[in-house]
Amino acid sequence: MKIEFEMSMMGELTFFLGLQIMQLKDGIFLSQSKYAREVVKKFGLESSKHFKTPMSTTTKLSKEASGKDVAQKLYRSKIGSLLYLTTSRIDISFSVGACAR
Repeated sequence: MKIEFEMSMMGELTFFLGLQIMQLKDGIFLSQSKYAREVVKKFGLESSKHFKTPMSTTTKLSKEASGKDVAQKLYRSKIGSLLYLTTSRIDISFSVGACAR
């Protein structure tokens, strides 16, 4: 690979594409806690209530006739940020997918 591409060793990888990487004796562990905090701050959700279980799998979401219109670009940005977070947070995949529909 060094023949085709210019490469250099820059030390142990600890952060890559929003993923925190911990290399220990018993394995390699990924975390996105820093990214999650940045998303919370970006969308002004610091004082929001949080839950251990994001959403029941039996919950049915439906369009509310009297609901307010939302800014589509902002909503897509929020969903995109959450979709990227599902890389390391499998537990939120169902909830994010339901909201993305």
